[in-house]
Amino acid sequence: MSEERRLIAPRDEVASMEAYFSPQLDVSVRLNTNEAPEPPPAGFVAELLGEINEVALNRYPDRVAVELRRAIGALHGVDVSQVYAANGSNEVIQSLLLAYGGPGRTAVVFEPTYALHSHIPRITGTKVFAGERDKEYLVSADEVDRVLGEVARTDPAAPAVVFLCSPNNPTGRVESLDIVQHVLELAPGLVIVDEAYGQFALRSAIELTSAHRNLVVVRTFSKTWSLAALRLGYAIADPEVVDALFSVSLPYHLDALKQAAGRIALGYVDDMHDRVRRLVDERERLLDSLGSRLVEVVPSQANFILFRVPGQSAHDVWDTLVAHSVIVRDLSTYADLEGFLRVTVGTPAENDAFLAALDAVLAGS
Repeated sequence: MSEERRLIAPRDEVASMEAYFSPQLDVSVRLNTNEAPEPPPAGFVAELLGEINEVALNRYPDRVAVELRRAIGALHGVDVSQVYAANGSNEVIQSLLLAYGGPGRTAVVFEPTYALHSHIPRITGTKVFAGERDKEYLVSADEVDRVLGEVARTDPAAPAVVFLCSPNNPTGRVESLDIVQHVLELAPGLVIVDEAYGQFALRSAIELTSAHRNLVVVRTFSKTWSLAALRLGYAIADPEVVDALFSVSLPYHLDALKQAAGRIALGYVDDMHDRVRRLVDERERLLDSLGSRLVEVVPSQANFILFRVPGQSAHDVWDTLVAHSVIVRDLSTYADLEGFLRVTVGTPAENDAFLAALDAVLAGS
């Protein structure tokens, strides 16, 4: 009897990775993945159902999603040639790293930040160099100078990519446009500003794209557009960058139903802004409520709040909340976030349930 054939091992850098997952538990209140708590408006759903009847399912979709990209461009006041769309903002970032990263190239991140900004570069064989945020969880000009200078000493053309996340996940902090411009002027490669939560913030880097060809702003339909299940994201970038992204895209990567959903959603801008206003109001209520309970919080301009219960481990707090059928995200293993958890801003009823469960934590029950 022959020996069982052994499979070839994956690349060393992939074999050492852990898959990126958020826990999915059977609880009443899910506040751990920063989803929109409200569904899209009924009018959107009706339009989408009507559009489904018109889609020729036996034909491939528009290869370059021109109608969707034109609609996104109109929303932001840019030309269709400056818009690239893909299956969620993570695929946009993956395309950017496929085009501009790879072996022999370096990406810079500032920790703590979104884990995929390191994970995706490593998948593509890109070296990751991590800088640090200051005590307010912001990126300082001095740290930018230090990090980019250190990377450039090994390769004057490095880094190929610098990530800024604003509002930053998981801290909710927003970088000043002065810092963004400072990075843009100093970085030899692309500067990717991830604005997945951009509509919740008071400022956006999109206004800088016309003056800086190396700037890429990434956004998503998952949060404020209430379309997380559809996985749709996009980038605003120089046309040359957009062309490079299409070069590394799989054929017909964006299906026809997704293209239709994104285009239809953009007809409901006022509804989106109304949802954002309600969530911002709830975010401020949660911040006040947590502060009144003497829970440590980090100021946020996103749809989530980073918090820490003094004197208790994050794991114990998380366990007690789950016991009360509320799930949040334990981030205590992240760099410089010992003891911290992150709660997504939900509906008023969901937020009340979270606060009631937190009171049980504070009461020791």
